[in-house]
Amino acid sequence: MSTITKKALLGLLLTILSGCTEEVSETHTPEKVRYATVETERIAMTTDLPGRVSALVMSEVRPQVDGIILERLFEEGADVKKGQVLYHVDPAVYQAAYNTAKAILAEAEANVLALALKEKRYRRLIVTKSISRQELDNAIAEHAQARARIARAKAELETAAINLAYTQIKAPVSGRIGASSVTVGALVTANQSSALAVIQQTDRVYVDITQSITDNIRLRRAMAQGQMASNGTAKVRLTLEDGSPYTAITQTDGEPEWIQGVLLFSEISVGQSTGSLTLRAVFSNPDGLLLPGMYVKAIIEEGTVNNAILIPQRIPFANNISGHSVYVLQETEAQDGLFRVERRDVQLERALGHRWIVSSGLKPGDRLILEGLQKVAPGDFVQGIPEEDAAAVSAATPTERKDS
Repeated sequence: MSTITKKALLGLLLTILSGCTEEVSETHTPEKVRYATVETERIAMTTDLPGRVSALVMSEVRPQVDGIILERLFEEGADVKKGQVLYHVDPAVYQAAYNTAKAILAEAEANVLALALKEKRYRRLIVTKSISRQELDNAIAEHAQARARIARAKAELETAAINLAYTQIKAPVSGRIGASSVTVGALVTANQSSALAVIQQTDRVYVDITQSITDNIRLRRAMAQGQMASNGTAKVRLTLEDGSPYTAITQTDGEPEWIQGVLLFSEISVGQSTGSLTLRAVFSNPDGLLLPGMYVKAIIEEGTVNNAILIPQRIPFANNISGHSVYVLQETEAQDGLFRVERRDVQLERALGHRWIVSSGLKPGDRLILEGLQKVAPGDFVQGIPEEDAAAVSAATPTERKDS
């Protein structure tokens, strides 16, 4: 085959290929993508924080006199009432001291009677000058000393009565009592360091919650700037260690009705080692599910945001400026019925369930691409299909994204 013939065939082949390319280009249709129109919502802001349960009232039972334990009068782990006798200490020594003080008081009262009569008689005799003035003054002083001895004897008797009463060790508060640290026959002292038992009130309990100072500053700044509205007293809910919500133990049907607590206060100083604040909430504990020392997760209702923009959590993707971006659709007059793809940088505030709260970058009315991202790039013309099902919008799972 000659050189001229080869060149002719090559030219013919190039012409055919060129025509095929033009035909494909002319018949190419825009890609279809699904989008949702951005809208604002009113949302309640909550924060999950770790917490520990502590008793509302905790009282250590301690002896106030020395002696031998004769009886233990309670069941360990039972509920006791304030004033209930828990232990009986040998009262023999204290009974004797009480009897002695009582006798001293009786002696003082008898002595004061005689001195009162003596003073009265001397006052009559001084009128007739049968006695000297000094003798009358001495009688008056002796009578006053006798009355003072009565007052001291009464105080000693009262002290002896108190010590005798202390031989019956009583519950200082009502609540549930724990294990006893002593048995019958044990010697106890008034100044011993160990408690005989501990009583705790658990019908209402405290929950001490830890919050980082960073989150606390963010929350206070958002409220001060009007980005978040406070609803008054903050409500708190709990999730137990097994992941279940803190509800009434007898509730089985329907949605669980949370037992809500009230946030009381926060510490005024930050822990130097942890960089966190301690918040305290109080909860009712009708079924005794919350036990002192138990770990829980507290859900605090911080406030509400009236015009929040939320997008599905997997829609944003990382960009090359250490931030996040999304794809939106812009209307164009160049090609009727088509949209132009635009990349938009957004700032994500925080996660809320399966969605992100967007603080900047999007506004109401923007068309956010949900599906078909792997087929398009910024600047492409596409056919947009609105997503009508709001549930599908929230649960949309985007595929790989194509960036410029």
